[in-house]
Amino acid sequence: MSVLPPPADKARFVAAMFDRIAGGYDRMNKLMTFGLDDWWRRITVRALAPAADAQMLDIGSGTGPFIPLLLASAPQGYVVGTDFTLAMMQAGQARLTEQSAFVCGDAMQLPFADSTFDIITAGFVIRNVVDIDTTFRELYRITKPGGKLAILEVARPRLALVRWGHRLYFERIMPALAGALGADPVAYRYLPESSRLFPDPPVLADMLRAAGWQQVTYRLLPPNAVALHVAVKESGDGHAETLRGRERVDFKIV
Repeated sequence: MSVLPPPADKARFVAAMFDRIAGGYDRMNKLMTFGLDDWWRRITVRALAPAADAQMLDIGSGTGPFIPLLLASAPQGYVVGTDFTLAMMQAGQARLTEQSAFVCGDAMQLPFADSTFDIITAGFVIRNVVDIDTTFRELYRITKPGGKLAILEVARPRLALVRWGHRLYFERIMPALAGALGADPVAYRYLPESSRLFPDPPVLADMLRAAGWQQVTYRLLPPNAVALHVAVKESGDGHAETLRGRERVDFKIV
């Protein structure tokens, strides 16, 4: 029987699920991805190449694994991590510095003014939102002209043999391993089930373009089961502005 909730219950289901697994989330992530999750995030930050003083947002931040990586790349910058599961943010408090903060919020209706951020990251969160199109438009709204968005998300491998192995691992082995280690079995069944319904990378790229994003590119990361999309909010003249040399601005909570 599927564990996927009906659309009307998805937000409540996802919040409750992450609330249950918050304490062991980082450990299970490392185990289930063989430590590749941190490498994927590093590739994502390199692809964005933020300016030293960039104002950055990590949506669906969870325990905040993107936060130290972003600050290492932008040492005079500031990072806001936003999530709608308080327990996840509490579990990640040790990652915060005076140049970062957590803010509770929904990716479809964020508490920030228009054109606030230079850089936005979204790691393994878009699959969990109720409405992807609404989320992409909201992220576009709060991004500065010339700003960049990077989405790191699951993808189905193209090669049949790799796809078979990936499906065996995520649908059979991973839930069994999670159960054996005392992790929430529903959460680790939700991952493969929700992944099957998630748009393929070319479709997700088209959805980004439909929301106004430009210069949309994507690539698969080893072992070809994760996709990295990068998109730009261009300035009014159709050219992406440089992110270098900007004045720092205070975040406006609206």
